[in-house]
Amino acid sequence: MAQRISELSRRRLLASGAAASAVAIAGCTGGSSDDGNELLFTQEKGWAYAFDPIVANGVPTAQVNEQIYEGLYTYNEDATDIVPELADGEPEVSDDGVTWTAEIKDEATFQNGDDVTAEDVKYSFEAPVDEETENAAEVNMIESIEAIDDKTVEFNLEYPYAAFDTTLTWSIVPKSERDGNEEEFGHDPVGSGPLQWVEWEDGQYVMLERWDDYWGEEQPNISGIEFDFVEEQSTRVTGIETGESDVIETVPPQLWEDVEGMDDVTIESSLGIGYFYLAFNCNEGPTADPQVREAVDYAFSMDDAIGSFVEPAGVRQYSPFPQSIVDAWDFPADEWAEIPHDRDIDQARELFEDAGVGMDYEWNIIVPPDDMREAIGESVSNGLQEVGFENVTFERLEWGTFLDLYATGSEDDYNMYTLGWSGSPDPEAFTYYLFAQELEESTNGTYYRNDEVDQLIMDAREEPDQETRREMYIEATNTILEDRVHLPAYNMYNSYGVADYVSDFQSHPDSATIPLSTHFNNVDVE
Repeated sequence: MAQRISELSRRRLLASGAAASAVAIAGCTGGSSDDGNELLFTQEKGWAYAFDPIVANGVPTAQVNEQIYEGLYTYNEDATDIVPELADGEPEVSDDGVTWTAEIKDEATFQNGDDVTAEDVKYSFEAPVDEETENAAEVNMIESIEAIDDKTVEFNLEYPYAAFDTTLTWSIVPKSERDGNEEEFGHDPVGSGPLQWVEWEDGQYVMLERWDDYWGEEQPNISGIEFDFVEEQSTRVTGIETGESDVIETVPPQLWEDVEGMDDVTIESSLGIGYFYLAFNCNEGPTADPQVREAVDYAFSMDDAIGSFVEPAGVRQYSPFPQSIVDAWDFPADEWAEIPHDRDIDQARELFEDAGVGMDYEWNIIVPPDDMREAIGESVSNGLQEVGFENVTFERLEWGTFLDLYATGSEDDYNMYTLGWSGSPDPEAFTYYLFAQELEESTNGTYYRNDEVDQLIMDAREEPDQETRREMYIEATNTILEDRVHLPAYNMYNSYGVADYVSDFQSHPDSATIPLSTHFNNVDVE
């Protein structure tokens, strides 16, 4: 299927999870599981949502959902293209780019035995908007959907949305199972994928098993998978070393060399399509003033923080776009790298004084429960104290509290926060969701209001010509970076410690994708 490099279908907050639980790993049985080829996979974070793709958007939950559900299309091995999954061939696109038609494979069935039909596809795309879920923005460019017949579905767009091909990777759920049963569905999900639901113990584990009647051409080699999560880095690494885990997610920077040095473990990694950043409250408080944001930029060194706390597990990033997008779109990364200031406490103090920010101001920085993001927040906190501020509150919050606060726009809740974003090879994933004014209180917690930038972002959504879009994104990003709405920080490798008895495990650029049984690999536990 010849497709341009384009975006993933779903934005994914690089944030999710229940509380860390060392108990989770204690419950693992390692490679010695009952039948010998169940995979024990330890995630870095837990699950903040039920397992319903209509409402869930956290990465750990999506990693589980990707095994249960399928889309009309899916991503290829390096996420530079999409290929048919439930769809039978390429979509037909009208000359004006607003009508897309897809055929569904005759043999595709759900795990309850029902055929996958055009009505299921229509329902799956309409539900996020009808129910006003946080995922609505991912599909709200669709004006209408028509089930032409049982196996043919037609999408009519409000405008020729440039990245709609990847929207077609949206997960398809069975209408008969979910409609009218929304609350329960996420606790007993049914999809069409090669692995099916067994059980979930919130805060402990999720268990899936091979669906032996899978309609696709190839059955998984593994009999099932158990997902656990352990936030404590050293505990995760100990788990792979002792055989309590078969695969651990995210090799921490401080322990990277230790994992590399293990005799029976290898590191599988690929640079993710992600972005981590420090964001400012541009709505209320002193950080609504761009001069104050620039002063914060002078107060600490992001380069030093990344070198100390992130490398070699990640790389410095100077714009909202991960390297894959910078390369594919030929963005001026070298120019953007010149925008951040190096640490200069005197210059920072002068800018704060000029902006009228007294040294008795009470700063409030919030971060999620993640060591690297915490390190960035702490670096800022230390810098402000060195400038002379006596009241700097730096809080590491549990995920639920953090997610409740970071997008309120209230000075009482935060002046700054650190967060991450997982997107796709299309720039829109890192502009529209993070900076569009219509997504304030949702995925945009900065409340940055520059009408010219906002118009560029919105126009780029509808612009079919890639070079014109490129110019729009460059212009918008220049202003965003100069205004220091975010201070870009780093991008992570999607990294996994893998026991040697696990074969064909691959890292994927999309952090939500754990390839277990795909068109390019089939994991086994030997």
